[in-house]
Amino acid sequence: MMRRMNTPNEPILVSAPLQIALVTETYLPEVNGVAITIGRMVNGLLKRGHRIHMVRPRQSKQDAATKEENYQETLVSGMPIPGYPELKSGLPAKGLLMRLWKHQRPDIVHIATEGPLGWSALSAAKKLGIPVSTDFHTNFHSYSQHYGIGLLKKPIAAYLRHFHNKAACTMVPTVSLQQQLEFEGYKNVFVVSRGVDTELFHPAKRNAELRAAWHAADESPVVMLVSRIAPEKNLQVVIQAFEQMRKINPLARLVMVGDGPARAELEKQHPQVIFAGMQTGEPLAQHYASGDIFLYSSLTETYGNVTIEAMASGLATVAYDYAAARQHIRHDVNGVLVPFADTDAFVTLAKGLISDMERVQRIRVAARETVEALTWEHIMSEMEAVLLDTVRKQGEQHVQPELSAATD
Repeated sequence: MMRRMNTPNEPILVSAPLQIALVTETYLPEVNGVAITIGRMVNGLLKRGHRIHMVRPRQSKQDAATKEENYQETLVSGMPIPGYPELKSGLPAKGLLMRLWKHQRPDIVHIATEGPLGWSALSAAKKLGIPVSTDFHTNFHSYSQHYGIGLLKKPIAAYLRHFHNKAACTMVPTVSLQQQLEFEGYKNVFVVSRGVDTELFHPAKRNAELRAAWHAADESPVVMLVSRIAPEKNLQVVIQAFEQMRKINPLARLVMVGDGPARAELEKQHPQVIFAGMQTGEPLAQHYASGDIFLYSSLTETYGNVTIEAMASGLATVAYDYAAARQHIRHDVNGVLVPFADTDAFVTLAKGLISDMERVQRIRVAARETVEALTWEHIMSEMEAVLLDTVRKQGEQHVQPELSAATD
């Protein structure tokens, strides 16, 4: 990182590249919104010339740390997360991080997750005087009621607030989430939105063979859901809405893409639903584009990457009015917005949409047009600006006491 000498009243100037220590408890090839988003961030920061030292849990016995130009990893021990056995929570590692960052001091520590590893990183960075930025990715306190620990909702919320307020800043993907967190007592909350790969997720990926496998003729509307198949995703609302949609058009098909703890039971209860399993990359893009309508009934998102992936794929999306849907959907123009948590309205609006396939087609075209400019390159310039400003402010805080001492 380059700095130049400043006169007493002049701001500290900071320019790229930065040495960034990035701490996360989930990363690719794990399949979840946080891991995928962090992967995009890493690629974007590397393209902008920054150097990254990733600290993350070891995902398997065969997992090995990567070391490439401008990118290296340190792997730590972890344990499975209750309810998410495929993911690991990093174990406390403050001593390791202190030694690591004393030897190779980063300009900033960016913490993506708030587990034991994240807390260790926060404590170590504060002890060493390294500025810290954080991401708010997951509403863990909202998830608690779905996993039998609803009584912990308030303590978890208090912990999250305390965690993020110890950092210099917290990044969130939407203005509405920024306002919510500020109301709850969070400080220094900045909006850094999310992008979408508009080349990967594209209407041209529509696949006739895939639709044929679903027994969907050209005139058969295919209703899609891409999600973790889990209690917190509110999936019964999608199934309830689809049952009503099928009364309007018996040719309709419902395809659920994803996996999770609720899948086996749902497959037993709803044999009419096509469960396509976990899909990634090109196959995922083909699944999206081979649908017509996207139903997303989750009430626990901080953003919801699947919303903009569906829009980029040219689907008419029905979603609750918050998170990514609120940010990007204009009701009945490029999607359908439903009052938050109103199940009856969700079912009614989904039923009304499938009754007018010309309207569906109009919305599909507008949805694609809306997100074409939502590139990760633009988003990464926003994140870079926040990181640089955080480092600059920390430098100014250190300069001020020195100036005071010099004038005493």
